[in-house]
Amino acid sequence: MRDVTLGQYYPSDSILHRLDARVKFLGTLIYIVALFLVKGTLGYVFMTAVLLTLMVLTRVPFRIILGGLKPLTVILVVTVLFNLLLTPGDEIFRFGFISITVQGVQVAVRMAIRLMYLVLGSSLMTLTTTPNQLTDGMEKLFAPLSRIHVPVHEIAMMMSIALRFIPILMEETDKIRQAQIARGADFESGSFLRRLKAMIPLLVPLFVSAFRRANDLAMAMESRCYHGGDGRTQMKPLRYAARDYTAYAVLLVLLGISIFFRICGASLPGGKLI
Repeated sequence: MRDVTLGQYYPSDSILHRLDARVKFLGTLIYIVALFLVKGTLGYVFMTAVLLTLMVLTRVPFRIILGGLKPLTVILVVTVLFNLLLTPGDEIFRFGFISITVQGVQVAVRMAIRLMYLVLGSSLMTLTTTPNQLTDGMEKLFAPLSRIHVPVHEIAMMMSIALRFIPILMEETDKIRQAQIARGADFESGSFLRRLKAMIPLLVPLFVSAFRRANDLAMAMESRCYHGGDGRTQMKPLRYAARDYTAYAVLLVLLGISIFFRICGASLPGGKLI
């Protein structure tokens, strides 16, 4: 549970930590778009180079970043198996009713890479951005929507709180699980139904703890006279610096290169491999 990196902040003095939160939020969106735009082996090599460069620039230990993939293992295996076994095409192996095709292998590899890179790239934003910075950045970005009565501040606050609660609830789950194991609970052995029933002593206190934390947070906000975004000021207002404009230029180049690989990737050398 402690390997969940989404929603956690790692303090450092890297160039990505010093970037404006708006740049990192838009950069994450552009990275995700680029990841699904690229096509061909060279396109994925390019995205690998981009991701490795970002990981180095964050100055966050690789073991912490890569640790975020552990909770993804089950989803990753299921996704790969479904695409590997259910994609029709040129058959390369058959065992009974199980058939593996060339197209299935290609799709499985492509989906696995995209899924892993998606999680790693998204976690870099929260590892380098505090919840307060993220809330302020989202509020600034979507401020024009407030003119049509969209509660921008409230939406940004809810998303920030949700991200912050992810590692807290994961840590709470781990504590409850260890406490139940010390009391004799068994979460590993037995049939599927037995293991499912064994989760009840874990889920019930987890839900109680989550509701208690939500209630405490609501009372704390109310006691501090929180009433939404109208008239609220920021202790540290967001202001663009030269490095932020440089980052925007780099992001536009990244988007342009990804579009190039999307259009021409299949015709490049090695482009037909994936």
